[in-house]
Amino acid sequence: MAAAEMQGVKRVIYLGGLGEEGDQLSEHLASRLEVARILMRGAFQTTYLRAAVIIGAGGASFEMIRYLVERLPVMITPRWVSTRCQFIAVQDVIAYLVGCLKDARTAGHTYDIGGPELLSYRDMMERFAEVEKKFIKIIPVPLLTPKLSSYWVWLITPVKPSISMPLIEGLGNEVICHDQEIRKILPIPLTGFEEAVRRALEEEAGPGQGLT
Repeated sequence: MAAAEMQGVKRVIYLGGLGEEGDQLSEHLASRLEVARILMRGAFQTTYLRAAVIIGAGGASFEMIRYLVERLPVMITPRWVSTRCQFIAVQDVIAYLVGCLKDARTAGHTYDIGGPELLSYRDMMERFAEVEKKFIKIIPVPLLTPKLSSYWVWLITPVKPSISMPLIEGLGNEVICHDQEIRKILPIPLTGFEEAVRRALEEEAGPGQGLT
């Protein structure tokens, strides 16, 4: 904040996470909320965008879902797979960031941003499997702690426990949009889950590869 003030920055657009202080936030989500509070105390105007799971090529949540679906046709999973969240496609996040930069009406405000559906991680894995035409069966159990879950994810996916554990710890609470105020200013077309997955897979495959 001090560096931005010294450089005469007039506006900051910060992308943080959905979650309320009273929700017993994970350390990861609490730290993102604290960053937003620090920025909003600055002499510049801060626009705070709050998002849950972002679906895009290379993203930790996307890669975790992808590798679990592709490598485990049958999964014994912790209960957090049933927690609902409001995903958003990475291209929609970019559209909101650019839109806020261009529209001064968003300066100094906080907005929830999300996609058109509320889905649990189980829903997302099942629908991801449909896109890739793969069979999966998911069996939730109550025994896996976030720490054990993160190591289990590490064994199956390239997502390290240092990244997966904060993500998994944050799944104890639903993360959904509580308001749609951003839609009144920036009514961008929102991308559905399957289309977001297809675009991410095509981007990772490279030009001319696509889905088969």
